[in-house]
Amino acid sequence: MLKISNKLREEIKKKIINKEFNCEKELTLSVIGGKWKLVILWHLGFEGPHRFNEINRLFNKISHRVLTKQLRELELDGIINRTVYPSKPPKVEYSITEMGKTLLPIVQAMYEWGKEHMDYYVQKIDEE
Repeated sequence: MLKISNKLREEIKKKIINKEFNCEKELTLSVIGGKWKLVILWHLGFEGPHRFNEINRLFNKISHRVLTKQLRELELDGIINRTVYPSKPPKVEYSITEMGKTLLPIVQAMYEWGKEHMDYYVQKIDEE
């Protein structure tokens, strides 16, 4: 019997149980997919823990609702920790987990690829 933690995100749990992932790459994309997740991982992984408002200020056009959803999914997937400190008002801090750290080489490789190829895409726009 396949045992899956209750904390696992329902979407991923369902796909694993129903054998809906065609390959392991789909699992990886399910975990890191989303407009902001890779950038959140980069900041938490390479800069260290951040509070919610610090993360929110990193992005010009993200709503509180979307950021909360992305952070919650990363937390449920075991990629980040959410720590609530007992203070008034409560202090909430996000940090990367050991599991999350295993994604950092992928995040770094994607950053390097984008940095290496940005000029190509800028040139294509200029040619239009």
